[in-house]
Amino acid sequence: MTEHRPIRSEPEAFRARELNVALTVNDIERSLTFYCDQVGFHLKERYEQDGALRGAALVAGEANIMISQDDGALGTDRVKGQGMRLYFSTVQDVDEFAATIEARGGSLAVQPRDMPWGARAFDLVDPDGFKITIAQSEEL
Repeated sequence: MTEHRPIRSEPEAFRARELNVALTVNDIERSLTFYCDQVGFHLKERYEQDGALRGAALVAGEANIMISQDDGALGTDRVKGQGMRLYFSTVQDVDEFAATIEARGGSLAVQPRDMPWGARAFDLVDPDGFKITIAQSEEL
């Protein structure tokens, strides 16, 4: 049996295999507390320079986040997190997961609710203002 492949457009469209996000943060220790201790990411790797923590690789399932300490070169009061949302999909029960985050000391920006497209989701805001939605979908 021969395999029939779809005809690709020319020039060939971009076909990414993975997306990783890198966030510059004001206080890396505070961000580690948020992402690891409250949300539940795992610390995959720490990056130090001259004995100081400068960055970290975090993982949760298939999702990867890199965080790096802002060096202040562009000003110490620049606004972060504007116009961007991190959207995570899971098959976990988001009501239970949201309650776990709150029990760990985290706070939700929006409690779990049913979305018009069929998912159930809740929102968080990280210490630097990056908006996060965690949505439960049975179709994963």
